[in-house]
Amino acid sequence: MKLWWSLVCVLLLSSLVIAVADEEELDPDLPLDTMLEDEVEAMVEEEDSAENEEEDGGVPGGEQPAADVSFQVTYKTPVPTGEVYFSETFDHGTLDRWVLSKTMKEDVDDEIAKYDGKWSVEQVKENKVPGDLGLVLKSRAKHHAIAVPMDKPFIFLDQPLVVQYEVNFQDGIDCGGAYIKLLTDTGSMDLEKFYDRTQYSIMFGPDKCGEDYKLHFIFQHLNPLNKDVEEKHAKRADVDLKKIYTDKKTHLYTLVLNPDNSYELLVDQSSVGRGSLLHDVIPPVNPAKEIDDPSDSKPQDWDERAKIPDPEAGKPDDWDEDAPAKIEDPDAVKPEGWLDDEPEFVSDPSAEKPEDWDQEMDGEWEAPQVPNPACETAPGCGLWKPPMVNNPQYKGKWKAPLVDNPNYQGVWSPRKVVNPDYFEDLQPFRMASFSALGLELWSMTSDIYFDNFIVTSHKEVADRWAADSWGLKKLVASANEPGVFAQLTMAAEERPWLWVVYILTVGLPVGLAVLFCWPKKSDDDYVYKKVDPPRPDNLEEEEEEEEEEEEEEEEEGEEGEEEEEEKGAKAKAPEGAETAGP
Repeated sequence: MKLWWSLVCVLLLSSLVIAVADEEELDPDLPLDTMLEDEVEAMVEEEDSAENEEEDGGVPGGEQPAADVSFQVTYKTPVPTGEVYFSETFDHGTLDRWVLSKTMKEDVDDEIAKYDGKWSVEQVKENKVPGDLGLVLKSRAKHHAIAVPMDKPFIFLDQPLVVQYEVNFQDGIDCGGAYIKLLTDTGSMDLEKFYDRTQYSIMFGPDKCGEDYKLHFIFQHLNPLNKDVEEKHAKRADVDLKKIYTDKKTHLYTLVLNPDNSYELLVDQSSVGRGSLLHDVIPPVNPAKEIDDPSDSKPQDWDERAKIPDPEAGKPDDWDEDAPAKIEDPDAVKPEGWLDDEPEFVSDPSAEKPEDWDQEMDGEWEAPQVPNPACETAPGCGLWKPPMVNNPQYKGKWKAPLVDNPNYQGVWSPRKVVNPDYFEDLQPFRMASFSALGLELWSMTSDIYFDNFIVTSHKEVADRWAADSWGLKKLVASANEPGVFAQLTMAAEERPWLWVVYILTVGLPVGLAVLFCWPKKSDDDYVYKKVDPPRPDNLEEEEEEEEEEEEEEEEEGEEGEEEEEEKGAKAKAPEGAETAGP
């Protein structure tokens, strides 16, 4: 038994040591490429600064490594490993390829109609990777619009479409979007006139306002009959997206659209939604074959009532509809000491009329009312009234009970007719081609960071691109992540009730460990005393009676023996006398 408890103690102590070791922060001297070698090929160098920067290419513009990075990494601008239609890293530090919009929004006030929001190319604020730059939306509460022509148009035929880019809400987000628009190839596109009504083929990316967290995937579909262009919205993401808007980390957004009309939305290379362009968009691509006949109307004698008042029922004679719902309590009695003649409130005797009181302008001055001090010790003042109680005779307005309607015909619906606007498009994937990428945004928060755009037909190309760019950001963010204890402390500062959970979580195992592992006394240390087993009270009474009876019998026996001895003594005395006489 002792051996078993010793093993339990050893296991508990071992578990505690392992937990503490797992909760330690990452060792900055640990080679991080061994932790993420499938995602990023980065060499972690233990020496500081300038010499390694010069040997490995350094940081553009002589920038120094960020203070919040506990190690130095070698960053190289990612290069697509396959065919792409567009890619952008911003690492050259300029917006030479990009075009700022110079037009104005329509149907809004002139003061806010201009696209005058500022853009900048700079490093991310936290978890910086030296040499890695991105596009930053700098203004709040302003309209922003910027676009760039692609290397070549994407034509929807038999190749998938893969669109990918990074976003970091560096200051969180109150209300605003970070989505992109793939602008339709019209043959004569002027990007300086890019605005909210510019035709696009696809809109994709995060958007948030209030507590509504969205990941948009919208495509424009051409109606083959009337040539109208309609927006089709993919169903909402399958997961809660709140964290990606609040954690101030760089997140990767990917759209995969296939020629078989299937699509998939990914955040940080994890699927958050998938579906079909034919079945999982609102409104649906193809309208219904049949619709309600607009000329049909419900007949006047059509009875849709499933239940009706019983026509044979009658109000009972004793049913009083005029009885009140509440009446005065007939059993109530006025408390003793109630002051009927004292008002509840009296004029404040200490109040004085203000010196600037103008009776003609302000009227006759009256002192403010205060509670009557005479009522403080009394159960009440003023006119006493019994409290109101429910009226047992109250029944309310009488209504006949409901019975099945013998004339019920069901719920009426118009007849169906062939939809004159019906069409069937089995290949909505083949939408209008696009030749430019643009950001047209309004945001109440500034410093939204964009980086590493890529448009391709090959998912593996986008994955490799992400490994060489976003993967390195993720690696640095993981290395700078606070330890588990620090995270728990920060969480408890925001939610103080977590301290109770922590105390119970730690205290319960410790208490159990003390309970089961504390050394017990040896059996030799105990002195055992024989104790009679407990008996029922009635049994004890019977035994006491028996003992008393036995004692009485013993006493009677002793008395009998004494009498016999006395008799024997008397009998022996005469004999002795007779013998001594002669």
